[in-house]
Amino acid sequence: MNTAYAGTIFMYVATVALAIPLGRYIAKVFKGEKTWFDFIAPLERLIFRLSGIDTKKEMNWKQHLIALLSINVLWLFYAFFCLMFQNHLPLNPDGNPGQTPDLAFNTAISFITNTNLQDYSGESGATYYTQLFVFTFLHFVSAATGIAAMMVVFKAMKDKVTDKLGNFWDFFVKSITRILLPISFVVAIILAFNGTPTSYKGKDTYISMQGDTVHVSRGPAAGMIAIKQVGTNGGGWYGANSAHPLENPNYLTNIVENISIILIPIALVFALGFYLDKKKLAWVIFGVMTLGFMIAVFPSINAEVGGNPAIAHLGISQPGGSMEGKEVRFGAAASAYWGVCTTVTSNGSVNAMHDSMMPVSGIAQMFDMMINAFYGGVGVGYLNFYIFIIIAVFISGLMVGRTPEFMGRKIEAREMKIASLVALLHPFMILVSTAIASYVLVHFPNINWAEKPSAWLNNPSFHGFSEMLYQFTSSSANNGSGYEGLGDNSIFWNVSAGLVMIISRFLPIIGPVAIAGILANKKFVPESAGTLKTDTGTFGVMIFAVIIIIAALSFFPSLALGPIAEHFSFK
Repeated sequence: MNTAYAGTIFMYVATVALAIPLGRYIAKVFKGEKTWFDFIAPLERLIFRLSGIDTKKEMNWKQHLIALLSINVLWLFYAFFCLMFQNHLPLNPDGNPGQTPDLAFNTAISFITNTNLQDYSGESGATYYTQLFVFTFLHFVSAATGIAAMMVVFKAMKDKVTDKLGNFWDFFVKSITRILLPISFVVAIILAFNGTPTSYKGKDTYISMQGDTVHVSRGPAAGMIAIKQVGTNGGGWYGANSAHPLENPNYLTNIVENISIILIPIALVFALGFYLDKKKLAWVIFGVMTLGFMIAVFPSINAEVGGNPAIAHLGISQPGGSMEGKEVRFGAAASAYWGVCTTVTSNGSVNAMHDSMMPVSGIAQMFDMMINAFYGGVGVGYLNFYIFIIIAVFISGLMVGRTPEFMGRKIEAREMKIASLVALLHPFMILVSTAIASYVLVHFPNINWAEKPSAWLNNPSFHGFSEMLYQFTSSSANNGSGYEGLGDNSIFWNVSAGLVMIISRFLPIIGPVAIAGILANKKFVPESAGTLKTDTGTFGVMIFAVIIIIAALSFFPSLALGPIAEHFSFK
């Protein structure tokens, strides 16, 4: 067991050790300084030339958002029709059928929004074509969209007074060519050499030790699995995701994939410090995020390693901890650590089934997604945190009787209205959607929406409620993990979760970019003796308090009805 703890400690320490130099590199990329990957510049110039894009033409915040939203609409329609008609497209050696309109709607939105909530079953619900040219493609571009939006905010914070905030397409392309693609290439090589398939052949057949004939799906999976982790996407090649022995063959690949999940989100925090030359601010943000992460990870690991008390009461020993739904290749500690890493970001991949974990882990995982700002997704994690910074600065300014200022700009009513709407959107989408689902389940159990509501839940009472709460929490946080006891591939769940995903992806991007753009165009106010310091531990405590008060307390009643009640039912 000491080895299991050591493995999780090693993974986190290694992640931070890699994230600091990676953050420095990312800052250099977007500051236009020389880097190791400048040899890619001719390819980037070719892409811009063929696309008719002048990267020297800077955009204001509205132009950035128009570019971001318009290209995402195009990708949405492309993905939707490819999924519906995938049985007529090439690279389908196993003869998989096309998806139904409601499932294609859900899946297309899911991958566009970096959520990757898979209501279809991995290898049997998609073809090699859609896995590669829809899902893998969207893994790259959705992650790059988040980084590009984040860079608009960074640029707005850097310059004193401006409405010129760089070029969206420059940020977007470099996010892929200079960051996502090189890291994914390294991860894919490691996976391929450890047994992850890279073949275009169809299913293989073997005779099991029990004498059964087993058909095993293959495919060029290594590359897709690499970017699913690196880009905090999470949608796996196989239905079992990274619990599948071909998607995550051994403990080495488990370490590599787990590091990949939170590497870029942490690196982007340090990139902020290097880009703005405000390293103390970056460390304050990192400290607040890490505190939130540790509050979730320690109880979860302790609960899973400690075992299930209901089984312990029967006098049954659990030397490996609570192993229900977990892989013996990884163990309870590594599975609990992965569960927190994947929910504290918008990754959502799994190496164990969250539905079978202890209630304490369920609380930690849902808490991560409800906050949605401790590390968070690639790019969008900082955007969510930025909203809490704005609110914390405003409250702090009122407390000391000064006009709130952040990075030399006054925060006024307009910015606070936007920040408040974005902060309240997340709990609104989760709680209202869960309430509607609960109402439908109780009052209309036999309505036939491809599946009757009475058949949604495979678990009664508190855990059944948790399954619905988790689904909408995951959708709103653009996470994509789920409690697999929920029967989610139905018209109700496909449509409702799809709407939650798309609203919860783009409004929280629009809000921070708009605030940053408005602030950047305001008169710059030099720091003085009375200026609120935002790079101190005191301000970090203030941000953490704002997060807990606004976000965490909003969800306490719903958690009390689900995993908290389930936890106390064990006593």
